[in-house]
Amino acid sequence: MAVLRALGLGDLLTAVPALRALRTALPGHELVLAAPERLADAVRALGVVDRLLPAQAPGRGVPATLAWSGPPPELAVDLHGCGPRTRLLLAGLRPRRLYVFAPPGTREWPGPRWRADEHERDRWCRLLRWYGLHTDPDDLCLAAPAEPSPVPGAAVLHPGADAAARRWPAERFAAVGRALARDGHRVAVVAGRGEGPLARRVAEYAGLGADAVLGGERDLPFARLSAVIARARCVVAGDSGVAHLASALRTPSVVLFGPVAPRLWGPPAGGPHRALWHPGPGDDPLRPGDAHGPVPDARLLRIPVAEVLAAVRALPEPVHRV
Repeated sequence: MAVLRALGLGDLLTAVPALRALRTALPGHELVLAAPERLADAVRALGVVDRLLPAQAPGRGVPATLAWSGPPPELAVDLHGCGPRTRLLLAGLRPRRLYVFAPPGTREWPGPRWRADEHERDRWCRLLRWYGLHTDPDDLCLAAPAEPSPVPGAAVLHPGADAAARRWPAERFAAVGRALARDGHRVAVVAGRGEGPLARRVAEYAGLGADAVLGGERDLPFARLSAVIARARCVVAGDSGVAHLASALRTPSVVLFGPVAPRLWGPPAGGPHRALWHPGPGDDPLRPGDAHGPVPDARLLRIPVAEVLAAVRALPEPVHRV
């Protein structure tokens, strides 16, 4: 079967319940996931995908083609979007069955209707339920890796995100790091590819040593990143892949939201997580800002350092400690 989810790490992790449902429903089929090659280690770590088919597009676009070889798949599943481009891309593989949302505004196409107001995990599980599969949107957790953490028990800051609209200012992250260090915590700053200058600025402003920064020139290997997050005291991050990894590993976290509501992309309710968000009067209740905008979103900037520190200090101890 071919599954399209050619997006980022956070997108991959929100699709874990749906991918597990497909694996359970079709155990004898090879599950081929079309996703960026950058995520190869993360895809392998899920334990449900047989093969990665490298695919990506600029931004959050749809790949122009899929380098599929061999006979047509028995099933093709769109976990990427709901528009005609993804439908046509997968239909071009000539699968015997196609699991997709019905295009918005149409009635002649089969499939469930797209809803703009549901959480990303729930959305893809609902798609599969419509086609008769059993799904559990809460089945998102990953096992901690065997690799040890280089910073066990650290308070981990992740100031990066793939758009400036979801990046809380570096100076505020630094203020949080400085205060947590004064509280006696070891503080680490994790960075993805290209985020080294931002992470080093946070570490410098916080008065941390250069060895506090992990990653930055390139992505941390997924096993190393998972070990850091799994064995952290807590994680402070914006709406990013690292925040979703903290949810998957059940590590206490404080997640900062701006242009998009936690209702759509937030950590699971009832877990050891706090989502902070401050929409204004008259704001759209779900997407009041541009999630891919070039400057920090106004709602994100309404979150003060003091509120983040209070949320961190109120987090429970993690279940798994080194």
